[in-house]
Amino acid sequence: MIPALDPSGHGLLEGRVAVVTAAAGTGIGGATARRLVLEGATIVVSDVHAGRLEATAAELDALAPGRVHAAVCDVTADGAFEELFDTVERVAGPLDIVVNNAGLGGSARLDEMTDEQWERVLDVSLVSTFRSTRAALRRLTPQGRGCIVNVASVTGWRAEAGQAHYAAAKAGVMALTRCAAVEAAASGVRVNAVAPTLAMHPFLARVVSDEELAHWEGVQPQGRAAEPAEVAATIAFLASGYASYLTGEVVSVGAQHA
Repeated sequence: MIPALDPSGHGLLEGRVAVVTAAAGTGIGGATARRLVLEGATIVVSDVHAGRLEATAAELDALAPGRVHAAVCDVTADGAFEELFDTVERVAGPLDIVVNNAGLGGSARLDEMTDEQWERVLDVSLVSTFRSTRAALRRLTPQGRGCIVNVASVTGWRAEAGQAHYAAAKAGVMALTRCAAVEAAASGVRVNAVAPTLAMHPFLARVVSDEELAHWEGVQPQGRAAEPAEVAATIAFLASGYASYLTGEVVSVGAQHA
């Protein structure tokens, strides 16, 4: 049975300004944007897909009129995050929360993997997180406050055939998170990550076979995939004052062994 998550929020992020990357659609990014809005934040949602981004922003704005803004952003483009954070400050105010959700998967045996496949996955999943974290710290550190939450994956911990590029990228996100946290702690800035297990959403269902989904659902202790909203709730916690002494942590949302 999937638990019902409180649709009203608890004001955990009242008055905060947040940005969520890869936030268009129904996956973890969209669910996170929704949860941050419900918790009182003013948010900027970003994505490379302009049409889906506009639809997502309109849906969220209906929940919180005037507190939702959208900015198209290609996380692989040089200078993209400086431009994105400039937009955030212009339309919403000083930055408080950055959720780095952008990522790209794929499946290929290592002995058949091309350089292009390897580089593309690492560029979107790891290099973009580095660039965003770097740009965010340059703004948050002088403020003496703020937090960054990176989206990693349990794949960064476990061995999985066909996932060498994705696993390496997400393990890199975990290491980046820990190192950034140590460097930023003295300035009052926190950096954490979540490592979701299988999270079900319509796009995943379109690109993964029913048999494969059934397998991964079957090996979860709960016997089901996570809902994106369940991952989003953990991200909101890490961004809130309830996690004020947590930094450099990678929180598994699911079972590490599955």
